[in-house]
Amino acid sequence: MNRKMVFFVFGRIGQTVGALLLLPAIVALIYGEMLQMQSFIAVAVGAIALGVLISRCSRTENKVIYAKEGFAIVSLAWIGMSAVGALPFVISGEIPSYIDAVFETVSGFTTTGASILSDVEAMSKSMLFWRSFTHWVGGMGVLVFVMAIVSNMTDRSIHLMRAEMPGPVVGKLVPRGKDTAKILYMIYIVMTFVQIILLSLGDMDLFESIVHTFGTAGTGGFGIKSLSIGAYSDYSQMVIAVFMMLFGINFNLYFLLIIGRIKTVLKSTELWAYLALAAAAVIAITLNLLPQYESFGAALKDSFFQTSSVMTTTGYSTANFDLWPSLSKGILMLLMCIGSCAGSTAGGLKVSRVVLLFKLVLGEIKRMLHPRAVTSVKFEGKAVDKQTLNSVLIYFAVYVFCVIAAFLAISFEPFSFETNFSAVIATFNNIGPGFGNVGPMGSFADYSAFSKLVFSFAMLLGRLEIFPLVIALSPSTWNKSRA
Repeated sequence: MNRKMVFFVFGRIGQTVGALLLLPAIVALIYGEMLQMQSFIAVAVGAIALGVLISRCSRTENKVIYAKEGFAIVSLAWIGMSAVGALPFVISGEIPSYIDAVFETVSGFTTTGASILSDVEAMSKSMLFWRSFTHWVGGMGVLVFVMAIVSNMTDRSIHLMRAEMPGPVVGKLVPRGKDTAKILYMIYIVMTFVQIILLSLGDMDLFESIVHTFGTAGTGGFGIKSLSIGAYSDYSQMVIAVFMMLFGINFNLYFLLIIGRIKTVLKSTELWAYLALAAAAVIAITLNLLPQYESFGAALKDSFFQTSSVMTTTGYSTANFDLWPSLSKGILMLLMCIGSCAGSTAGGLKVSRVVLLFKLVLGEIKRMLHPRAVTSVKFEGKAVDKQTLNSVLIYFAVYVFCVIAAFLAISFEPFSFETNFSAVIATFNNIGPGFGNVGPMGSFADYSAFSKLVFSFAMLLGRLEIFPLVIALSPSTWNKSRA
């Protein structure tokens, strides 16, 4: 374990988070929120100073980052930035409880969107901005951001991307990992600006356009209205719905489009599975909702928006889907677990894993029917190696175990099975709202401090896809021996 390099990068991350806190401080200055501005500046200065100190004390000639270091850096970064990012809420008094503030901040950075706030409209503009901005930062990954701006990161920093980016496989778009990070963020930034412009052409002012775009880009879903996106026009709702679907697509495909490899994009198995699953869900939910709606168009609009929101694990809402028929709620629950594409900003199991699991099941059935037949699982036109297949199976097994463990840990809470189970699914899959008391019109405020910590840990596990956090917290990881 190259401990000095781990803490060196951790120090740089502290400086980065401190610098990011200056942006909501500017927003506070613009809106005349002096107490909030002082809170942001105080935490920013402290984070930058501590980051500089840690980096200087950890300077080393050995700048190599292996997988072990990558897991440790990513996990420490997400825990650290959540702990620091919660401080402005507490210092300003807008969220007096530090545990509540940590829950809100972890939910923001992990792009979950679950909230303990019962009256979000009572929050100051700068705090609302910071909540949504954490979505944007966490969506692509703060480590990817650091890789893009820090000049002395080595090429082995690809291990940081593999530990932080969701999905079964993360590779380089170009030979250097640092350049890959820059390309990803340029695509991310361009899409962000386009959505801000489109929303500004509707009934949202610039502030509303920015914060809702942050929530969409990071597929997080923090809103600034009690009615979420239902408070805005059909135009704004459709812009957000379309962009949620776009941000749920593997960003590698956008790069391939840019360099003109359109045929490769059109042959993407995961992309077509993602679109087909979304289309099937929209049709099924629309037909199921017709008796409750005045027109087919209204049912289709809400069905498309909620499918897009839930499948991309964003969490915005235009209707209280907790009141929908059981079939529609069942479909949404299934989409919560599946999520979107690998390499996107969304959470969940990922469509690629689900497709591979489905093909594994079909392959096993064929093997049982034809024992002598030689079968192989193909994905994106290529045979998938056994190591990848094993990792998919292991991840699914551990995923189920973690969901059960989290559910049992909070089962003492005086809520219904539907509420508790959907709360676990919503936090672990980084969705936000669930059903029952934690539905789109509810919140996590009534849960105990212990359960909020369980949910916070579940959000981190889900965002980092379990293994990086587990490995980083294992004592053997920090042994000097690389074995």
